[in-house]
Amino acid sequence: MKKILFLFILFITQAVYSQSDCVSAIPICGNSDISYTPSGPGQIIELLNKNGGCLSSNEHYSVWYTFTVSTPGTLAFKIKSNVLTDDYDFAVYGPTTNGCASLQNAAHEFIQPIRCNYYGEVASGETGLSLTLNPPATMPPTTSTMNNQEWSPYMNVLPGETYYLVVDNFDHTDDGFSMTWTGTASLSSAFNDPVLAPYPFITPGIPSTPETDPSKVMVCGLPTTFDFSTLSAGILNGNSPDFKVSYYKDTNDVITGDNALTIETVNATTTYYYKVLYKDPNNPNNPRNGCFISGKFKFVNASITANTATLLSCNNNKEGTAKFDLTTATVFSGAGATIKYYPTLADMNAETNEILDPVNYVSPEGTVHVRVISAFGCKATTTITLKFHPVVRVTDAVIENCYIETDITRSTFDLTKAAIGVPFPIPAGTLVSYYKTVADAKTQTNPITNPTVYLTESTTVYARVSNATQCYTIANIVLTVLPPVKSTVLKNKIICAEAKTTLDAGPGFDSYEWSTGEKTQVINSVGIGTYWVKLQTGKCFTLQEVRINPSTQPAITNIEITNNNIVVTVAGGNPPYKYSIDGVAWQDSNAFTGLPRGQNFVYVKDTYNCTPIQVEITVPNLINAITPNGDNVNDVIDYSALAYKKNLVFTVYDRYGNQLYKADKIRNYTWDGTASGKKIATGTYWYTISWNENNKENTETKYSGWVLVKNK
Repeated sequence: MKKILFLFILFITQAVYSQSDCVSAIPICGNSDISYTPSGPGQIIELLNKNGGCLSSNEHYSVWYTFTVSTPGTLAFKIKSNVLTDDYDFAVYGPTTNGCASLQNAAHEFIQPIRCNYYGEVASGETGLSLTLNPPATMPPTTSTMNNQEWSPYMNVLPGETYYLVVDNFDHTDDGFSMTWTGTASLSSAFNDPVLAPYPFITPGIPSTPETDPSKVMVCGLPTTFDFSTLSAGILNGNSPDFKVSYYKDTNDVITGDNALTIETVNATTTYYYKVLYKDPNNPNNPRNGCFISGKFKFVNASITANTATLLSCNNNKEGTAKFDLTTATVFSGAGATIKYYPTLADMNAETNEILDPVNYVSPEGTVHVRVISAFGCKATTTITLKFHPVVRVTDAVIENCYIETDITRSTFDLTKAAIGVPFPIPAGTLVSYYKTVADAKTQTNPITNPTVYLTESTTVYARVSNATQCYTIANIVLTVLPPVKSTVLKNKIICAEAKTTLDAGPGFDSYEWSTGEKTQVINSVGIGTYWVKLQTGKCFTLQEVRINPSTQPAITNIEITNNNIVVTVAGGNPPYKYSIDGVAWQDSNAFTGLPRGQNFVYVKDTYNCTPIQVEITVPNLINAITPNGDNVNDVIDYSALAYKKNLVFTVYDRYGNQLYKADKIRNYTWDGTASGKKIATGTYWYTISWNENNKENTETKYSGWVLVKNK
């Protein structure tokens, strides 16, 4: 900032001499260093020796400044003459809220200053306010603040206070002076106000080396008509709109504001200037309104040209299109340019249908139109020709393999044996990789890592064949698992245990090999057991197992005996059953009548007509009446003769089905006509006798009858 303000002060030195009057005092923008050469007393003769002022009645070579405090603290300055023999004096007035009007009367007689120094020539050429001299404790000022000493006391200042400073060269020389500020206080400036200017102001164009040279504003061809207002937003850089930018081609015009440029025809030789000036919209008398910064720039021809290019890519898998990376085409050799791609010339001219993904542009052979926009907005157009590499030629293939015996839906294939190069031999250096899906083959993801021993069911895999230019074609390889071919006529059989049978594998197989060693379609006289036959179909063999099982014999599960009649219940085997009581005469009915008392046999066979099963049964003697009167004649029912039967139980019920008595082993299978230790009433009662026959089926036998009990 100091560099720019210093430039501003240099401009001031070239202006008219009105800065030698208080009403046109130069605003000090912040605590910036000052360099100035007064050259006269100004247009108004201000009387500075009245009311306690220490300067002479007439101005000599003078300049007026005004400054406003932004932060509180101590304030001091040093004035140093460029020629040490010059005699510079000064006076400070204020603080004031009404500018110079509050500091003087109509006759331009000024009020008493708060600091005034008229010391003569000093060896150092320096004077001003010193931070080592304390200000007076009371006001108005005393001789300690208005003196002919080299230094005067510093000032304690507060925010918002505005002061005026006059510096006068008593010797009337034009050698000039410099001025620097010290102390803890800050002076106000619109350019370092964080509210008005939170961002730096930016000189347009590219900085030059050295920095004192004009910056370079790049334009697309010179001479050209240029709108200077297009630079303003960049210079202001987001700062307050109360800063105004204007443009000139003369430094005097920068100071006076005359001959501002708007739209002009510019060239590459003229140096142009910009000025940023602050204008307080609410206070035209704000002392900060006079502050401005400035800079200079030149125009440079930045026109560009673009080159034609050709791109080659792969027409992969005969799709008729290829993916082109348009950004690899060298259409522009410069840096920082924006390059846009369009499918047609009309699209480029209208700036429509831009290719938004030029890195992955999928297209048939053709032409792409290109617009190049440099970093400075200059444009050029060209074309990119899109062409295909020669295609990779392959054919689809089929591999058939026999099933795995332990996993009949799968087989192991050597994919490298697929004839995908017939009739087009695959050149050396060609890379072949295998994938489960077309999508994987295209993206080269999830490759089959074991192509020589690939275990799979029947399916199709895909061979990606890539050449040296990374072009590829995908071939289909159909993998067929030849399944086991079994005989449809060879079935398991059931025969009687003592029988023999024939096994027939059926016609249509290339060869037969039985577990018995025979190699014929049919084998004879085979008994119960498990056999296999190896059946050949083409190059594959199927091992088929067949069983000859013994028939399952039926079992007599229950026999109901009523008087001399029985009903036989049978399970298992293969119904319908045949029944017999002598093993000779057979009947379909399971009921027999009129059997003799004592031991009998029942025979049963099923449809296999194997050796029948038999069960021995006992038809017990009937006792239909007892007279339990204690005469030892017909007093009890006694079935202890059946005690050898398994699970023998003798149970008596009344006519309502209520159990009255149960005779088991403990009661010796007898009943004496009592219930719960008491004689029962004379009447007819029902009873059952049940047991299991002593055979392997434990046939359940049940005899039901009635008995008349006569109790006296």
